Amino acid sequence: MSALGALAVVLGGLTGCSAGDPRAGCRWMDDQSVDADADATVILVDGTASTRGGKSGAGDVDYGPLIGGLLAKDEKSGQVISIGTFGGPGGEIDWTVRRRSADWRRSNDNTANQENNRQDANKCLEDDIAAARRVVPAGKGTDVLAGLAAGAEMFDGVRGERRLLVLTDGLSTTGCANLTSARFGSRQDLKTIVSLCGAQGEFGELPDLKGVRVTFMGLGHSAGGQPSADSARRAWLGELWKDLCERAGADRGSCVVGKAPVDRTGKSGEHTEGALPDDPVVPFGERARTYHLPGAALFATESARLRDTIRPALVDIAVTARTTPSLERVEVHGYVDPRGTRANDRELSRARADAVADVLVEHGVPADRVKAYGEGVSRRCPDAAVEESGTREQRLQCARRVDVKIIGK
Repeated sequence: MSALGALAVVLGGLTGCSAGDPRAGCRWMDDQSVDADADATVILVDGTASTRGGKSGAGDVDYGPLIGGLLAKDEKSGQVISIGTFGGPGGEIDWTVRRRSADWRRSNDNTANQENNRQDANKCLEDDIAAARRVVPAGKGTDVLAGLAAGAEMFDGVRGERRLLVLTDGLSTTGCANLTSARFGSRQDLKTIVSLCGAQGEFGELPDLKGVRVTFMGLGHSAGGQPSADSARRAWLGELWKDLCERAGADRGSCVVGKAPVDRTGKSGEHTEGALPDDPVVPFGERARTYHLPGAALFATESARLRDTIRPALVDIAVTARTTPSLERVEVHGYVDPRGTRANDRELSRARADAVADVLVEHGVPADRVKAYGEGVSRRCPDAAVEESGTREQRLQCARRVDVKIIGK
């Protein structure tokens, strides 16, 4: 059964499980043990600012109509359900439901009672998803890949089918898939992002999606008051996330982008934990593109010799640069973090910038348009989400980097 074939719930007009006690019909779910062979479904809800109406009063993205059938009549095995809200630079997840059994066939010996339990459970799971929609992320920024990585941890020990449903506009504003200055519609830029995210080896940001069926729903559909993607940009986003999903280990064909239309609720949601953290806006424009290359993926400690694993990503960046319309220049800025020897900071950062610049020139970027700079210690992380909400280690890794800026006329 496909991921969508296992989803039959429509989330509009949430009414709960019964008039008197909204969860009365679902107490068996709380009491029922988890079958070791059950299928597992993890639903991740994007709780970040671009999917919420916020202070503007404009409507939140309405994910309700996108969901079809969580507990279907033709389901052959029991399911274990987890529902969580993700956000922040580390993709932290606030779990509303954590590994809850939803095996309605095992819930009662009577066939009619089983069907009643199935219907009641669907309604209660509707409420659970609506509750997840009201959760406010603790940190600033959107990192969809980090959210996927955290969500995939719920599949540890699962012997049945693994399904991951991701309700998101797909607009990451931090991490290797940061889209705040992406050239939407550029296939080369798409390839470069995927290459960069997949080339970091042990320092990489890709989740482990081997054996997971992933469905993305809502890509490119943002809340009222946010820039809106047209159909071409939504198609580009769909290709990006399918490619990233497969690069993360999912089988070809197991990464699906839902095509259902997306509406807004008409009003901002009632957020239960306070104001939403700010998030950089993805403007969907053709702008100067900056790639922040993590130093740990580029070089060993105190070294300016490039790791072999990063070279394919640098080649893709070179192709992106030389195919940029009206290319004016490419700037390569090297930085080190504060832990090194201060006398060596600027020399090491310049050597690293030169090493990256040399690869770009080797692969077709005109040498007279490439300039390398050794900046020494980075004063701050350019990723606002990491700078304000990230851990100390995340800030240090951000400080130790090489920035490649591709600037058109």
